[in-house]
Amino acid sequence: MRVRPGTVGVYAGLVAGALLAMGPMLWMVAASFMPAGEANSYPPRLLPSSPTLEHYQTLFTRLDLGRNLVNSAIVAATVTALSLLINSMAGYALAKLRFRYRERIFRTLSAGLLLPVQVAMLPLFLLFKELGLINSYWGVIVPSLASIFGIFLIRQYTLALPDDLLDAARIDGAGELRIYWSVALPVIRPILATIAIWTFLNTWNDFMWPLIVLSDEAKYTLPVALANLSGEHVQDTELMMAGAVVTVLPVMLVFLFLQRYYIQGVMAGSVKG
Repeated sequence: MRVRPGTVGVYAGLVAGALLAMGPMLWMVAASFMPAGEANSYPPRLLPSSPTLEHYQTLFTRLDLGRNLVNSAIVAATVTALSLLINSMAGYALAKLRFRYRERIFRTLSAGLLLPVQVAMLPLFLLFKELGLINSYWGVIVPSLASIFGIFLIRQYTLALPDDLLDAARIDGAGELRIYWSVALPVIRPILATIAIWTFLNTWNDFMWPLIVLSDEAKYTLPVALANLSGEHVQDTELMMAGAVVTVLPVMLVFLFLQRYYIQGVMAGSVKG
């Protein structure tokens, strides 16, 4: 089979771009296995001269980063699961249920997308202080349980569901909750996977709100704990790279686990377009 030179050039450019994008991450992983001080040597080393797990052992023994890893896992998993349920129910209702002021409610929610998140932090903090949620996991979790962006995406995706399919289920005697759970959710799984990745990523990497709400170091999430460590170990490049690997790895695993549904959502959107 004859390959055109233009095709070879395109693939070569894509491979070069992928290697360029992956370069910093690959060096981060390599540096995390380097002996102390080797990452700052000149000329810079690309691979460790003698790989070591010393920095990972330091993170999980002397610095007790495992506790913060568990905190982040609890918060991110809880937010992802509950927000998928709440956002999908709200998006389905705004797309397929007929009730008064439905469109007005949706327009009002959509206007909220224009407001920066930082605007709500002060009033939200004062409200949580009155509710006694400061310095608690729920103080970190609750603000992320309902996302305007998530509701918007699910609502737009659910609009493509045929009304005849839902009406047929109603004729068969299914209630609205049963229709939502058994008919709508299986169809919108691709967009749910997309939102799950997006929610988990944002929650896992969130730094500002946990820093504001949490005061007990035992409850710190991973990004806050790493920022706290960087003040004491700013010169320990290899240790910081090991902490960065621990932070990035769970997000990559979640994406790899859900990528099949994510790609289905992208392909479905391209076909509908």
